[in-house]
Amino acid sequence: MTRAVVNGLPASASRIRVWDLPTRLFHWTLALLVGFSFVSAKVGGDWIEWHFYSGYTILTLIVFRLLWGVAGSRYARFATFRCSPRAIADHLRSGMPVAGHNPLGAVSVIVMLLSLLVQGTTGLFATDDIASEGPLMKLVSSSTAALLTRVHRWNEKVLIALTLLHLAAVLYYLFVKRRNLIVPMLTGDQYVDRASGARDDTAMRARAALLLVVAVALVAYVVNL
Repeated sequence: MTRAVVNGLPASASRIRVWDLPTRLFHWTLALLVGFSFVSAKVGGDWIEWHFYSGYTILTLIVFRLLWGVAGSRYARFATFRCSPRAIADHLRSGMPVAGHNPLGAVSVIVMLLSLLVQGTTGLFATDDIASEGPLMKLVSSSTAALLTRVHRWNEKVLIALTLLHLAAVLYYLFVKRRNLIVPMLTGDQYVDRASGARDDTAMRARAALLLVVAVALVAYVVNL
């Protein structure tokens, strides 16, 4: 029996908490810092120092997100990501919204996190051979530093492509599928069918704060090697 569908959603869909506050803060802070890092790198000059600080912060956020992907709320955990070829095919056939990331969204999150991890890590060893160099450049040979610098610059183009693809997907869902993906990342709530909500209580937020402290300490230790 076919279920009734209203505005692209099953009639039985209900509003549930999907994105906890730490995940939302991570998302928007990361977006701002990535934009700032790109601009500060292009402006150069005295802004390069701020580019490095932004990079350290992004690396801290990525470490936090990796930890949160293991110990976070239901839909922030990587264990809930269904991104096998079969899951992607099933989703494309049904077209129905799912709680959290759909399979394509899960793939994009993983790829973006990996690319940002590469960018932040290689930036620690990068140099412009003039006035600025990453804090860990002294630990590697000049040829290795040159290689990592090239990877850093090449991966910048990958990040730009991934960002544009992400924005295109958001606009596609908004204007073609009439499904707003921005509001749930602001409010934390999403209309889905037959799904349980995620925890977003004080204890969960305290856990996130503790993991953020761990991430800060880890990145600070590495940067100061």
